[in-house]
Amino acid sequence: MAGLSLCLVLVVTGVGWAVLRDDTYVAPPPPRPSAGIEPGEAALALRQLEQAVRDAAPEVAAELAPTGNEAAADLLRAVVRNADEIGVDRFTLRFIDSLGGVDGGGRWSATVETGWRFAGFDRSASVADVEIGLVAEAGRTAIDSIGGAAGPSPVWLTGPVEVLRGPRTLVVATTGAARYDRLARAAIPVVRRVLPQWRDGLVVEVPGSGAELDAALAAEPGQYAAIAAVTSGVGDDLRPGVPVHVLVNPEVFGRLDGRGARVVMSHEATHVATGAATEPDAVPEWLTEGFADYVALRDVDLPLSVTAAQVARQVRREGPPASLPGEDRFDTRTTHLGAAYEAAWIACVLLAERSGERRLTRFYAELRQGLRQGDDAAGEFRRTFGLTLPAFTRQWQAALADLAA
Repeated sequence: MAGLSLCLVLVVTGVGWAVLRDDTYVAPPPPRPSAGIEPGEAALALRQLEQAVRDAAPEVAAELAPTGNEAAADLLRAVVRNADEIGVDRFTLRFIDSLGGVDGGGRWSATVETGWRFAGFDRSASVADVEIGLVAEAGRTAIDSIGGAAGPSPVWLTGPVEVLRGPRTLVVATTGAARYDRLARAAIPVVRRVLPQWRDGLVVEVPGSGAELDAALAAEPGQYAAIAAVTSGVGDDLRPGVPVHVLVNPEVFGRLDGRGARVVMSHEATHVATGAATEPDAVPEWLTEGFADYVALRDVDLPLSVTAAQVARQVRREGPPASLPGEDRFDTRTTHLGAAYEAAWIACVLLAERSGERRLTRFYAELRQGLRQGDDAAGEFRRTFGLTLPAFTRQWQAALADLAA
């Protein structure tokens, strides 16, 4: 209260000082936009694009491009066609603010609050601040580009895509949609063998490159260079209940053989089914990633010399890890990333062998719910498996040592 009282005194004193001055106090005028920036005209162009998407009118959208700019016209046609094929609804564009000034060609950028939903798959709309390029022309503002460094660049808004839609799967890919569609469809029964209650759909988005994946997620360049795919909430709000999609890095995923690709897609589909992208931060990373690999590898007939080769090599060099892998071990730019995934998978395999798959699955589900209510992971672990987390860690270390022998 003392700080609040002081603040009030300062405000009152400042007002009194302004009123008692001899010269008349005049509030400063609001700042004027830079020359060429017309927020009202920009907002009008955005509303017209909104309507063109709703009306499935690609040629109307193309008219919003700068005069003579066929690349921009093609982009706007593609946005409308993409939306129609995907089944986008609740599409909104709201001008927020300009980004910088106008260049010599009349070009400028704006932050635009963009909302959309993939009908039939997303329960709610995604909302993100997207950078949109604009051009000041005589009597109007045209739309030049969509996406940029100031925010995410959603795959379906930044160029033509191939769309394949099934009863439980939706693939939105710049190219090669048929392969991803087969993998997505195959992942559904893999996940449901362990999680039969999962009934929602699986959305897979495939940008054209690793750099475009970074742009889609508004990530630092190269952040996902070593990752084949990532499951993420879509938009700026990542609270539980937001749409969650699988986004693929085609440069890494494309190097996987058929079995490897199926395992990765099933791993990511498990993340979708469990809500991993929006689960509480306190859920241990080893459980999140280990469980996804447990589901994906459960019925894959491969020896441990293949599925745990990287962690075995690491243990031979350095000995067993001091603790179960934490969040820092799963950083996308860290070394020995594969070994961390394998170590987490071994932990979940041991728990399933000790207490059964159903108990492992229930532990994961109850842990997520319990932590939202302030419970602790160690206590839930002890109640579920009948031993302490440190005791289990020692068993896990011994199993890794045996594996590496």
